[in-house]
Amino acid sequence: MLIADDHTVVRAGLRALLEGEADLDVVAEAGSAEEAVRLAAGLEPDVVLMDLRFSGNGAGGGAGIDGIEAVRRLATAAPTVAVVMLTSYSGRADVVRAIEAGARGYVLKAGPPEELFRAVRGAAAGAMGLAPEIVGELVGQVVSPRAELTGREVEVIRLMAEGRSNRAIAEALFLSEATVKTHLVRVYRKLGVDNRAAAVSEAVRRGLLDLG
Repeated sequence: MLIADDHTVVRAGLRALLEGEADLDVVAEAGSAEEAVRLAAGLEPDVVLMDLRFSGNGAGGGAGIDGIEAVRRLATAAPTVAVVMLTSYSGRADVVRAIEAGARGYVLKAGPPEELFRAVRGAAAGAMGLAPEIVGELVGQVVSPRAELTGREVEVIRLMAEGRSNRAIAEALFLSEATVKTHLVRVYRKLGVDNRAAAVSEAVRRGLLDLG
């Protein structure tokens, strides 16, 4: 296995946990998504345990790719390597993006070790390993899909995609900042995300926004 996480202490903890299992062996660690792709392409481990977000990417970050983009690149650079996402985030949009990119598992950091072991072993065997919370999230979306965005909510997210602050959005739509925040809370809930960048990404995926 290869562990990819930008926190040294987290990698050390995961290594100790995984190597406590007789059939699991960690052959390398990566502190960035780019390094993970490079090492995995060379070493071709059975499984890469990939963090979703790395410092230097995502909302407020700079250059760098996230774990999902790394999964996409590994599909070309090391197609035999299975990737399991290990993250603190359980939003439906991130789960769907990860699976669409080719991830073979999605496990929460707050979950019990047994879920991690099961996902890793399943991915190595060609199966899909999802934490129970993730399965519930996806099933809930099918059984009771979230409501569609209102016209006003689409306007808010379109302005947000342009990089405007809550205050600027409020001024453009002749609303109070408090009302804009309320709209954003509802948008996040309906899209199954927890931040601005993920909301824009999911809105584009659903065809609500065209950033081309």
